[in-house]
Amino acid sequence: MKTIARRLTSFGWLAVLLLAGSLVTGQAALAEAQNPEQMIRDSINQLMGKLEGRKDYYAQHTDELEALVDGSLQDVADFHYIAASVMGRYFRNASPEQRSRFARTFRQTLVDTYAKGLVTFDYRDLRVVGSTTGRYEDQSSVDMEVVADDGKVYPVNYTLRRTNDGQWKVVNVIVNGINLGLTFRNQFDQAMRDRNRDYDAVISNWAPEVGTDELEKGSQG
Repeated sequence: MKTIARRLTSFGWLAVLLLAGSLVTGQAALAEAQNPEQMIRDSINQLMGKLEGRKDYYAQHTDELEALVDGSLQDVADFHYIAASVMGRYFRNASPEQRSRFARTFRQTLVDTYAKGLVTFDYRDLRVVGSTTGRYEDQSSVDMEVVADDGKVYPVNYTLRRTNDGQWKVVNVIVNGINLGLTFRNQFDQAMRDRNRDYDAVISNWAPEVGTDELEKGSQG
């Protein structure tokens, strides 16, 4: 496996990609009133307002930043759904406690990663370019582009599902052609193989990895 230096934390701008949708209000009424594209578009504006001129402050007050990130992700991401997807075929044989613990662990790794990334990535523009209705009415996808300071454009695709209470939640992200959900699932599978299907050991040592060069080159690189 790659070194810690090449983990997802090394690609800090990914924080912006997911958290661009993370500051939307948690009020169910607003979530029901907006379609997924408008939700992402509005939340980008909210995110920019929260971070504008405060990067240096948050860099020095990491506890506050992590609390902001944790609360934000709670509103936008369906952690239990994502964790079950990442566990894949191993989910069925995991105990309820192991399932819950992995969901908490997975969430914490995202919080730690994105909190660091938010104060390190410099970008020129974030723009929502459209949305597509899924095969079923409770599925949708939203396309976004991130323009880095060097002018390179990184395409981002959010996969969303509507929960039973009517809220749209992000369940996967594809960055520059790299399917992060599938990447994490493959890593979980490999970790289970390496540790002889020891669920507790895999969960305790969970550290998702996506290298900088992988995301920069994309699936066609």
